[in-house]
Amino acid sequence: MTDDGHPERRPGVRDDQGPDRRRLLLGGGLAAVLLAVIGASGGWMLAGQPDRPVSTAGSPLASSGQTPSEAPPTTPSQRPTATRTSATPAGLTVPELVGTDFAEARRQLRDRKLGWRLIFGTGADRSVLRTSPEPGTPVRRGITVTLWVAGSAPAVAVPDLTGSDCGAAADDLVEAGLYPRYRAGRRGEVTAQDPVAGTPAYWNDRVTLSCGAVASTAPVVTPSPTP
Repeated sequence: MTDDGHPERRPGVRDDQGPDRRRLLLGGGLAAVLLAVIGASGGWMLAGQPDRPVSTAGSPLASSGQTPSEAPPTTPSQRPTATRTSATPAGLTVPELVGTDFAEARRQLRDRKLGWRLIFGTGADRSVLRTSPEPGTPVRRGITVTLWVAGSAPAVAVPDLTGSDCGAAADDLVEAGLYPRYRAGRRGEVTAQDPVAGTPAYWNDRVTLSCGAVASTAPVVTPSPTP
């Protein structure tokens, strides 16, 4: 103590470090602790409420552990199967033609809208030995059935086709057992045929038809240049 009754001042110690200073420091420390607690509580509250994922219960992705944005892999068994429609009419099969006269066998194929191809053998027997496809085979319209005939091709006479429509002339040839061949177009009237009408021929022989306008055979004259 000094003589005037005041506490003795120590060198280097300031007056503001008394009780008021200690109270100020204590209050500031409590405020800092309180702010830290509030900040931690707010952070815990924010951290405890993350975005909730969309529930996938009942979805095939939930059991596989995949996220909704991922598509499950497609296996061959999961791929949709295209339904193929058959062009084969129900019940259309190759008829039983073995032992039948080849002309009758051809008629049955034509009635079913099937094509035919005749392969002749030797002799005079007109019966069918076998077919390809075999009898009973399901087929679609337009399929060609090959017929093996026991005997040789019969003789026929070439019909007169000149002046007929080209399409009708072709039908007449097929009906007679012959086949058309075209020199140029297939429209218009038949202007010529080879061989000519009445010529002996055999089944499967071909007759060449000239249809439409007759091509000019006159030589083309090119005018000489004027000097």
